[in-house]
Amino acid sequence: TEIYTLSLHDALPISFVSAQAIKCRAAVAWKASAPLVIEEVEIAPPRAGEVRFKVVSSGLCHSDWHMLVGKQAAFQFPAILGHEGAGVVESVGAGITDFQPGDHVIPLYAAQCRECKYCKRPETNYCDRIKATQVSRPRPSKNVKPCFVEFVLRDVDLLYVF
Repeated sequence: TEIYTLSLHDALPISFVSAQAIKCRAAVAWKASAPLVIEEVEIAPPRAGEVRFKVVSSGLCHSDWHMLVGKQAAFQFPAILGHEGAGVVESVGAGITDFQPGDHVIPLYAAQCRECKYCKRPETNYCDRIKATQVSRPRPSKNVKPCFVEFVLRDVDLLYVF
């Protein structure tokens, strides 16, 4: 196994270990209106079409807060929240060519086709093609990946490299 080391903004050392499961900490919500519990979780290596990245920053948005306080009746506990964040690619799954270890990424709430006029503009990530498919069917819940954890697996169409 190769191990890589990178310093992000000269302050945060990040180590990369490829093709192995990673044990790391996550903030787990076990029930509504209860404090988050820091627990150890295991993050699998990325499969084809997936990227695993180390979270270096995460935010709590209003939709996360609604889930945490129990205002979303359909929300199921336990859960790891946080769909807003930023990180550094640790490893990539088979067939991934647009991302490599060390790339700085942000997870996207909505997927991108990377071909329509909106995906090609830097001002937005509201994909015209995917928006059209979401009118008739909801976005799959498997694509909602949390950032209140040290490492995240993410489908490649739900990441933006900068």
